[in-house]
Amino acid sequence: MPPLDAPQQLLTVTTHTASAWDHADFGWARALGPYPAEVGAQRIGVAREGLSRTPAGTWPLTEAFGIAPNPGTRLPYRQVTTSDWWVSDAHSPLYNTHYRGVAGPFDETAGENLGAAGPAYAHAVVIDYNRSPVVPGAGSAFFLHVATGGPTAGCVALAPEDLVAVLRWLDPARNPVIAITDRPSAC
Repeated sequence: MPPLDAPQQLLTVTTHTASAWDHADFGWARALGPYPAEVGAQRIGVAREGLSRTPAGTWPLTEAFGIAPNPGTRLPYRQVTTSDWWVSDAHSPLYNTHYRGVAGPFDETAGENLGAAGPAYAHAVVIDYNRSPVVPGAGSAFFLHVATGGPTAGCVALAPEDLVAVLRWLDPARNPVIAITDRPSAC
């Protein structure tokens, strides 16, 4: 068994699929999936502002949000309105963070109004890419969200029912992570 602070839940994502895995005594066992997945229009690789590329690598999944109420996730969940923003202004000290307010101390044209985004953000999980430490311009606002019928701007998207299943499976006590690669999963 890995140390208690090691990931016990793993969501693997490739160019077209996502699978959820639980750590067991013998290794990793599939918990959910595989599900069809959408990634950025420029596929998977090195991400930065201005590209529609999903960042390759492994990051924690620590919080969730959505326009709709919490569907049963154990992650901290924020129901968003048109007063909720994700800051993508690389010149703001709030870069790559959530902000709630009518007018923000950042360039709103370089941000996402989460409550006005539509069906994609019915439910979403924040991918902790470029969050600690934050590197201005290295990319922001990467989420696991509802698929809308094509490539994303760099997020990972699943069908609504598949995303809800993943949200209900995620357990912060099990240190969940997402591993995004352009190669098939080795689990």
